[in-house]
Amino acid sequence: MPATAANRDLRFLDPAVIARLGTMELKARTVVEGFLSGLHRSPYKGFSVEFAEYRQYLPGDDLSTLDWKVYARSDRFYVKKFEEETNLDGHLLLDVSRSMTYRGGGPMTKLEYGSVLAASLAYLMHRQRDATGLIAFDERILARLPASARPGHLHAILLALDKMAPGERSNVGRPLHQLAEALVKRSLAVLISDLLDDPETAVKGLKHLRHRGTDVIVFQVLDPYELTFPFKGASRFTDVESADEITADASRVRASYLDALAAMRGNYERELRGTGIDYVVLDTSKPLDFALLAYLDARSRRQ
Repeated sequence: MPATAANRDLRFLDPAVIARLGTMELKARTVVEGFLSGLHRSPYKGFSVEFAEYRQYLPGDDLSTLDWKVYARSDRFYVKKFEEETNLDGHLLLDVSRSMTYRGGGPMTKLEYGSVLAASLAYLMHRQRDATGLIAFDERILARLPASARPGHLHAILLALDKMAPGERSNVGRPLHQLAEALVKRSLAVLISDLLDDPETAVKGLKHLRHRGTDVIVFQVLDPYELTFPFKGASRFTDVESADEITADASRVRASYLDALAAMRGNYERELRGTGIDYVVLDTSKPLDFALLAYLDARSRRQ
């Protein structure tokens, strides 16, 4: 049976397909253009408009600014945005610590998946005329491009992501505290990390950002093997950051491992959502459309 247009769009969001593409610019453009193309035919009311140029009607808005063509497509009232309403400072925080280099059941390592997600978000932000910045970190900030919307800045971000090398041990909290102290205007920070760190330290750093008036989205990127623990029999497990090894009967420890993972995710869920921070778990074998939708939803609520 021939593939439909919607199926073709989803295919270009598949990590296995994206992994085979060339430059980060090509990957980001393929993901975003495929995503937007599918979005226009999607059931997500309110996202099937040119979101860079419109916002939902609010009581008191001038009725002459309503766009009836958009209403006909979305069944909702939208008005044309003023230029100052469209601009946002977005900061992409990418964890490049050694634990992010793990690849088990996914077509990419967590770092590769996270880099493509960061590139796609930068491309999407650029289309929305938002200023975009990038911070790469392990236990310290390794690279930083300040938020900017100037011509050529998107290319600089994509080039930096193309050349991104793994770091060492992770310490998510430290760079988050540094960014919180550095920001002088309300912004949107997007953290892309496996969060396999001390949860208390990570949560404190994220709350610090939030308390400084920054809106925060957290994408916890995990490999499908980390999410399902499919191993069987005697297995050797190695900590990729410390090189510590442990041998265990995988079948016997599976339940304990999954309980600990559920407890960690539950803790992040309670602590982060309780302070208005969006928290989303991503599987590196799954398409990126869910992450992009989560970003658009958070951005629309901020507006």
